[in-house]
Amino acid sequence: MPPADRRPASRGGARAAASVIPQISWRSPQPAPIVLVSGPEEVCAERAIAGIRDYLRAEDDSLEVSDLRADDYAAGSLLGLTSPSLFGEPRLVRVSGVEKCSDAFLSEAIAYLDAPQDGATVVLRHTGASVRGKKLLDAIRAGTGGGVEIACAAVKRDSDRFDFAAGEFQAAHKRIAPIALRALVGAFSDDLTELAAACQQLIADVPGDITEQIVERYYGGRVETSAFTVADTAIAGRYGDALVALRHALASGADPVPLVAAIASKLRTMARVAGSREPARALATRLGMKDWQVDRARRDLTGWNETSLGIAIQAAARADAEVKGASRDPVFAVERLVTVIATREPFGA
Repeated sequence: MPPADRRPASRGGARAAASVIPQISWRSPQPAPIVLVSGPEEVCAERAIAGIRDYLRAEDDSLEVSDLRADDYAAGSLLGLTSPSLFGEPRLVRVSGVEKCSDAFLSEAIAYLDAPQDGATVVLRHTGASVRGKKLLDAIRAGTGGGVEIACAAVKRDSDRFDFAAGEFQAAHKRIAPIALRALVGAFSDDLTELAAACQQLIADVPGDITEQIVERYYGGRVETSAFTVADTAIAGRYGDALVALRHALASGADPVPLVAAIASKLRTMARVAGSREPARALATRLGMKDWQVDRARRDLTGWNETSLGIAIQAAARADAEVKGASRDPVFAVERLVTVIATREPFGA
């Protein structure tokens, strides 16, 4: 078995202060006697667990796969499923709900770490939703049982979603244009499961490189009404297009809160980049951003100055408060924000 890839522990999930076991990527999972799949991101966790199954089945197609629930556990089940059979087939036991585990499971799992069964791989899924099972997690992370950990941190930020989608195409050795990738991420910014499915559909269906036109053809309706389309057209000063995109988004059921959040996010990025003449790569490194984010922000800054950017940021802060309850008309709050940004002037000026 190749050595596991040691990586710093990611955010998300119930984590111990220190971990001595290998941290491996969910994109390239490897089996071990104990595999702890931690963190809240179910898409990544499901991929990791499926990857371990496929890895073991490729080594021996007689693999026996069993499932256990740690929160509805019958005493003796773990040892029974991991014990060698008459013919000695390899065993994979997938345990869900460790964050809700029963006392019976907790005591038996901790005891199992002291003497894992030969030929058995036990995958423990802990979402980090509670500290239940912490004693078990601490023991695994201390190295008892010869385990590894696959951390599945929450994918929340725009940059995290972009990295996730880029990784999907990179893993498939598929090229996608940066602007096409951005459009795709923007279209599915509220659901990682749908974003993952969209990436896999394009990978499976498109024989060559993936362009913006291809993304538009597959997901045009979602792209047109995405929050980032509203933000992009408003920031570009295309007032009419911005209002049309906003109305399409609202008619499609878009929530004003993420619409304002998308606009505010782009404005903050513009403010961070404004005035700097550093090369994009150096500035991106210093600010903790991606090169493409710096390049895009610099393009977005065309036609803006310090005064107009300040007005827009203040308007975004006001709209953010209003769509979260400070106003009875959140739709009007978003329309006013789009007007301020697209016209570069205070509302009503």
